[in-house]
Amino acid sequence: MIQISPSLSIDENDIQVDFIQASGPGGQNVNKVATQAQLRFNTRLLPEAVRLRLDKLAASRITSEGILVIHARRYRTQEQNRQDAIERLTALLSKAAQPPKPRHKTRPSLAAKQARLDRKRHRSENKRLRRQVSVDD
Repeated sequence: MIQISPSLSIDENDIQVDFIQASGPGGQNVNKVATQAQLRFNTRLLPEAVRLRLDKLAASRITSEGILVIHARRYRTQEQNRQDAIERLTALLSKAAQPPKPRHKTRPSLAAKQARLDRKRHRSENKRLRRQVSVDD
């Protein structure tokens, strides 16, 4: 079990990791060895609220079937890339597991309103003084 938050954990059997050929570091070895880790995780196994927040966070990485796909090719070895993909999954899930802070309505203070109006008046006066004076005035 991988512990994401105190209330959320996922089973390691629900994560599928495949290895495919990767571009990037590796020299001539890169053409012979499949080191890129491709992690697949079914988001339908998550609670509804977490899944909805995850859809917003990682929309481009989730397929139409609800499978989250993470590619890890930062390192030259399969094991390091596998660990990197799992760490990225846990970071993403822990961020989605945190409910957003509720927003409290606030109003500008009377002094803030007055200062805004004073700035507008001052700006308006500056622009009025820059106008060309007509002969009629």
